[in-house]
Amino acid sequence: MSESRHVPVMLQRCLDLLAPALEGPDAVVVDCTLGLGGHSEALLARFPGTRLVALDRDKEALRLSGERLAPYGERATLVHAVYDELPEVLDRLGIARVQGVLFDLGVSSMQLDEADRGFAYAQDAPLDMRMDQTTGVSAAEVLNTYPPGELVRILRAYGEEKQAKRIVSAIVREREKEPFSNSARLVELIRDALPQAAKRTGGNPAKRTFQALRIEVNGELSVLERAIPAAVKTLDVGGRIAVLSYHSLEDRLVKQVFAAGAATTAPAGLPVVPERYQPRLKLLTRGAELPTEEEIAENRRAAPARLRGAQRIREDVE
Repeated sequence: MSESRHVPVMLQRCLDLLAPALEGPDAVVVDCTLGLGGHSEALLARFPGTRLVALDRDKEALRLSGERLAPYGERATLVHAVYDELPEVLDRLGIARVQGVLFDLGVSSMQLDEADRGFAYAQDAPLDMRMDQTTGVSAAEVLNTYPPGELVRILRAYGEEKQAKRIVSAIVREREKEPFSNSARLVELIRDALPQAAKRTGGNPAKRTFQALRIEVNGELSVLERAIPAAVKTLDVGGRIAVLSYHSLEDRLVKQVFAAGAATTAPAGLPVVPERYQPRLKLLTRGAELPTEEEIAENRRAAPARLRGAQRIREDVE
């Protein structure tokens, strides 16, 4: 495990966005996507009065992060949970409100680098892709059992793959001969299925299909749809949330939740807007912020990242 390949994406900018909410005493910050603990470690180091609650659905990530964060003792509480379970986790810990929340929605470096997890298309591995390997269906099961129409929908919706029909036809033909089990066969099939022009654009031609399978296997978008509004609700007034997304579907969801929170809900034409219609959030980023060229040069995984931040400015009024 070399530390160099686990550079947290846009780390400094995330810390700076959250800082005004975490510099007071007794602040609580939640890292909803612990991974290998890079962001968490930096939060604990920079804000010595802050308590960290960190979530991950991957038990191996929790074990490794636990070792990394051990020097911080009781300031760090690590929990095996999916991030839409945040309200229940805080409830169990007796924490009513938090001052900061961070989401880094990228697949953890560890999952990409551990060959036997099947996330990466660059090396042959069993087609698993489950972030929590104790539950749910694997990518191989999706490929081997889903009806063709459903596979096309997944590749289009989650992978934004224009050649979805062509790829799925090839998958269905091949799975009848022999079920899929390893990633190399799928990569080869996608290469063979695509027209020449499609192979010349946008990196590895299997990338979009693998993204789509990963999102489906882990229910990522439906989890995120629940998780972002739930996280905003846990914020104290003055609390801040930062979210790093890596593809347009995630970023659009985050943008919609933040925009809705930052808008007034008053009917048009009211001379004075009553409290209950006032915005709950203030946007901290103009659109989505992108990593710098220097950062992308240092860490190629940062390239697609989009960062959005918001601050809770008032309570919900029923």
